[in-house]
Amino acid sequence: MDDNLRKLQFLLSRLERISADSVVAHRASGVRGAMLRMVEKLEKGRPVPGHDLRRMIESGYTLLKKAAEEKVR
Repeated sequence: MDDNLRKLQFLLSRLERISADSVVAHRASGVRGAMLRMVEKLEKGRPVPGHDLRRMIESGYTLLKKAAEEKVR
């Protein structure tokens, strides 16, 4: 779980940097909120279903990719 917690914290720090003008900003905000709740649970030692954790991490990376592609255009 420690590795997943680090991944979530990394993604949180990057997702908060997405410009408000970005097309993915609204979605990123929602994903960040869900990630923050998940991080709180993990830090308190409460269980988080593995499939939820994987889905959240995948969503974070997908949004970062979309934001980067948007920036390149």
